[in-house]
Amino acid sequence: MFSKSITLMVLLGLQLVAQSLTHDFEEENLSRWKSNANWQIEEDKSSMVLSLIERSNSRGFNLCYTQDVNFTDGNISTLFRANKGKIDQGGGLMWRVQDDDNYYVARFNPLEDNFRFYIVQEGIRKEIASVDVALIGGWHTMTIVQQGDRFEGYLDGKRVLHAKDSRLPKRGGVGVWTKADALTSFDDLRIETK
Repeated sequence: MFSKSITLMVLLGLQLVAQSLTHDFEEENLSRWKSNANWQIEEDKSSMVLSLIERSNSRGFNLCYTQDVNFTDGNISTLFRANKGKIDQGGGLMWRVQDDDNYYVARFNPLEDNFRFYIVQEGIRKEIASVDVALIGGWHTMTIVQQGDRFEGYLDGKRVLHAKDSRLPKRGGVGVWTKADALTSFDDLRIETK
């Protein structure tokens, strides 16, 4: 009986820790977000979106993330649109963000027609997995499902990539990411922790 009570308390405790957040950028500002480039919330037709306006001068990666959520396992999704870029285009999601130099990232690049998982440790990006995939221009959905050391990547609801990596087990923040001159817009960032 005692072990059942402890198990129930642990399960209830885990449910209390689970979070579900949506950042639709309609009525929020970036004051609690960390970024290293010029990111702005701007109007796009009838919606407000988060867009990279000007790339970072100090590094190759353009980051915008929040640590208001502690993400270890769960689901993250966002709408994204590659606006322009000569060196690079597209971008994606970052999660388990410890700081500017340590996190996981998934990104789609329409110039290369590929979707990739990376780990960034001490500012050095290392590829984990890659798949060739083409998307037409416009808005698309990217989703990451993380469970322990396994993660899956979805584009427009279709699973296109999965991998296993245990180098970054700590919980951390969540955000969006581009590289070089990839000016990209994001909307409806949804985070569900488990």
